[in-house]
Amino acid sequence: MAAAVPERANAGAAAPADIAALRAHFRAGKAELIAHFEAARASAPAAARLLKALAKHVDATLLALWQHCEMPAGAALLAVGGYGRGELFPHSDVDVLVLLPPAAVRCSDADAAATQSAIERFITACWDIGLEIGSSVRTVDECIAEAERDVTVQTSLLESRYLCGSRRVFTTFRHANTRAMDAKAFLRAKTLEMRQRHTKFEDTPYALEPNCKESPGGLRDLQVVIWVARAAGLGKNWNELAAKGLITPFEVKQLQRNEGLLKLIRARLHVIAGRREDRLVFDLQTAVAESFGYQSTPGQRASEVLMRRYYWAAKAVAQLNQILMLNIEERVAGSQDAPMRPIGEHFLERGGMLEVASDDLYQRHPHAILQTFLAYQQTVGIKGLSARTLRALYNAREVMGAEFRSDPVNRATFMQILREREGQTHAFRLMNQTSVLGRYLWVFRRIVGQMQHDLFHVYTVDQHILMVLRNVRRFFIPEHAHEYPFCSQLALTWDKPWILYVAALFHDVAKGRGGDHSELGAVEVRRFCRDHAIAREDAALIEFLVREHLRMSRIAQKEDLSDPEVIQEFARRVGTPRALAGLYLLTVADIRGTSPKVWNAWKGKLLEDLYRSTLRALGGAQPNLDAEIEARKEEARHLLNLHSMLPDTEGPLWKTLEVSYFVRHDAPDIAWHARSLFRHIETKEPVVKARPSSVGEGLQVLVYSPDRPDLFARICGYFDSAAFNILDAKVHTTRAGYALDTFQVTSPRIEGQDPAHYRDLISLVETQLASAVAASGPLPEPSRGRLSRRVKSFPVTPRITLRPDERAQRWLLGVSTSDRSGLLYAIARVLARHHVNLQLAKITTLGERVEDTFLIDGSALQQNKQQLEIESELLDAISP
Repeated sequence: MAAAVPERANAGAAAPADIAALRAHFRAGKAELIAHFEAARASAPAAARLLKALAKHVDATLLALWQHCEMPAGAALLAVGGYGRGELFPHSDVDVLVLLPPAAVRCSDADAAATQSAIERFITACWDIGLEIGSSVRTVDECIAEAERDVTVQTSLLESRYLCGSRRVFTTFRHANTRAMDAKAFLRAKTLEMRQRHTKFEDTPYALEPNCKESPGGLRDLQVVIWVARAAGLGKNWNELAAKGLITPFEVKQLQRNEGLLKLIRARLHVIAGRREDRLVFDLQTAVAESFGYQSTPGQRASEVLMRRYYWAAKAVAQLNQILMLNIEERVAGSQDAPMRPIGEHFLERGGMLEVASDDLYQRHPHAILQTFLAYQQTVGIKGLSARTLRALYNAREVMGAEFRSDPVNRATFMQILREREGQTHAFRLMNQTSVLGRYLWVFRRIVGQMQHDLFHVYTVDQHILMVLRNVRRFFIPEHAHEYPFCSQLALTWDKPWILYVAALFHDVAKGRGGDHSELGAVEVRRFCRDHAIAREDAALIEFLVREHLRMSRIAQKEDLSDPEVIQEFARRVGTPRALAGLYLLTVADIRGTSPKVWNAWKGKLLEDLYRSTLRALGGAQPNLDAEIEARKEEARHLLNLHSMLPDTEGPLWKTLEVSYFVRHDAPDIAWHARSLFRHIETKEPVVKARPSSVGEGLQVLVYSPDRPDLFARICGYFDSAAFNILDAKVHTTRAGYALDTFQVTSPRIEGQDPAHYRDLISLVETQLASAVAASGPLPEPSRGRLSRRVKSFPVTPRITLRPDERAQRWLLGVSTSDRSGLLYAIARVLARHHVNLQLAKITTLGERVEDTFLIDGSALQQNKQQLEIESELLDAISP
């Protein structure tokens, strides 16, 4: 049974006259309404009652203030914007228009001053009692002129509602506004505005922190439909649109149900945040979920249940918005009578849109469902699906059951879509938007709207998969060759792109089940290949790519690529150059599909180096370290000659270096080191040189100094204090006892800047870092860097792994924790305290989680007790 709204909401007529009493009355009434809502069961009707009751409460308060401030008799007060709809969220702005009569423009100075004074008193009083007012003061003519210049103002006025004052001036305004409305221009402006808004939110309703008002699939998408329909005289609500034949009774129910859920979530967000907050941010998701009665279980967070429900509602809203906007556009433009040309037996083309031949096509011919997307791919000039087609697909979801999925004709059509020369990205996005993909691939349906709590994916699982598919597809499109030059080069030699498309579709399809999603995904894709009659050799490659899709990234970012055994082991696992190329392409597409911030040129270089080294190993070339090192030395000498260096400039430095140095550095770095240090081989003072990185943005920094246990910690301390991020560190100790360390670093100060502008920064780094390295005394305590909001909501359990390498001569230290400033310095400080030597550091930042790997040695690691102390201190150092 619906709960009654408290009486106070309708008690405005008896509201007290003085400001202090009005303030107390307003705040108490609002608090009572919100408390009643909080106590009620979380339901859409409860939210609808709250929004209407809050609007009425504000109506009554504004009426009392209007009378209290003795506003001019010829003026009127209008509610506009969202408030004009008679709905008000707990902390939304109250938008009002003080409408002045034309005579106000021509009145005497004294009357104008009196009117101005009254308006100022009224608006000040609104703020004094706690109304977050958004006000404008205009005459009718000014309203119309402003609306013609600004579609936002025109939209706000479209929903105007009379509150108090002169009804005559309101009626005059309403007629003038209706006459001035150009439905075609308004529709065009709102469509462009909506596209711009969608672009701002990356064209997806599936962001991990969506804005339930503004994001695609949010409340704004529903409001846009009503606005353009109202401007065209087609109706002011869903039932009126249905009466005009724009939507079906079933769609009305879907719209009301999903709109009710979005309003309920937004209202709960406002109440829980205690402010206007329309984003489902991580730190509020759990509280909102619990207000719905959801509880976390060992297998699922309460927030996941809420967000999945939100995503499904947003997806339905996005679908219905598209259908209705196209329908309204046809009515306004009159294009529903445009000529059509047939496309095969079941489809037509009208104005560049694919149209079904009949509304019940999919019920009569279920095979036509997948054929829709094939026709979309194959037909030149088709830019989308018509409203009629989208509606037919929306109403055909129940047709796509187990029999539909196992039908040989449908399976053949699905494979044909994958094998087409082009159009996969748009076809699969459309299939997901219309729910066809999840209905056909039932395993895909399970991950639609599923969140990922790893802090570096910014999309839900289904959106990430489609992003990876897009990235793979771009490797084969010449127009995108500048984005992925090496990948595009590899793609030219790949004869079956559809193999990679299938692998992309399935690589993460088993996420969220528990267990290894790579292994579970391999089982799913094996079943898919069997059901779709994919040849054994191709099926084996697809299964390999899905099972191993994380391995190449892990090896490139965590292991020592200069170690021949690492390369040989990876080559044995990959087996063939074809499998290696496929895995490389899928890995690049996967990393770039997680978040715009995760990929960088340094990761690209690591992956490409691993690919090239493994390809040589697969070609049967056994690693010949002596020959490889000699080739690098020869190339380095050639580069030194190009810089007019004297013969044997490199000799004194190279005599002090171990083989491992030449294995880990390429020829340009070796030549740069020799050129920079030939005068400083026996220096007593630290030498620091920096240059723009040859790989992407940032700097390459060389540090040469007499070695000491705390050297690496001091370097990390400087980079931390100067706000540099260390991407990679190669640490060496010469036979003469000097440290020769090279760092790849970046900083927000240089991101996006031309390397030519680095000169001042390079000079600063060289001076300041040399001073920091030369400093003595105890190392300062590491700062506990501030944790981000996302990390607080989804903390990463700190983990330390310490294991000997295969020769038991060195140790691999793995660190996994939430990222924060000062973290690397805290780790280096612990190692320095125990005289542990660092030989190699792989610094991997995945969003707001770090996965760092260090190659270390030292006598302390050979003692069990000291090893436990080191691990314990490291855990303390990396804990948030």
